[in-house]
Amino acid sequence: MDLHGKVALVTGASSGIGYETARRLAEQGADVVIGYGQQAKPAQELVDSIKLMGRRALAVQADLGDADQVTKLADTALAEMGRVDILISNAGRGQQMKLEQLTQEEWDTTMNINVRPSFLLSQRLVPGMRDRGWGRIIFVSSVAAFTGGIVGPHYATSKAALLGLTHSLASTLAQHGITVNAVAPALIEQTGMLPGAPAELIQRIPVGRLGTPADVAEIILSLVDNSYITNQTLLIDGGMYPH
Repeated sequence: MDLHGKVALVTGASSGIGYETARRLAEQGADVVIGYGQQAKPAQELVDSIKLMGRRALAVQADLGDADQVTKLADTALAEMGRVDILISNAGRGQQMKLEQLTQEEWDTTMNINVRPSFLLSQRLVPGMRDRGWGRIIFVSSVAAFTGGIVGPHYATSKAALLGLTHSLASTLAQHGITVNAVAPALIEQTGMLPGAPAELIQRIPVGRLGTPADVAEIILSLVDNSYITNQTLLIDGGMYPH
């Protein structure tokens, strides 16, 4: 894969899946915009390491629950880098709550963080991709979109909404050289979202281990490289939820 001349925007890139994906995109030649929330230090460390590869890199702080800041993130990326060819919408929120515990505020916050940024960033960045005849959009969903999961109805619903967005965008953008796909991880370490003790969770996984950010990043990179796969959701779950 040769991504020299391409620019990627990765949200939630100061840790976990986003961090690993951003690093690997840079290794393949892409310049990278690191979107982050509160973790400024690891975001800047990632920027520094990417620059050592000879690539351009920029860290941009944004509260993705604020629509204006999401738009500003996209505009900053375009202004500083001149273009964005690859969007990896990875940042998400997953506060474990049962139906009876769930407040309207938590429901709205989850939707605003897990769904709305993917729409707003796509809306802002697609025109440039369409003009150039090339683009890659990948949303990080979850197996909870298929099974309901154990985080709660708010989380499962938000992740399922990303699949609808994937289908809608993919069907209209393929003719312009833009592929749109989703990945649906489950039980990935180093994400801060494991709903239980690792030893107990491993017992549920046929392959016998938790997933890693690298496992997910490899699939994301393969989707960036492939021009024929679009409108798909790839489960990355160690065989937990075959479908």
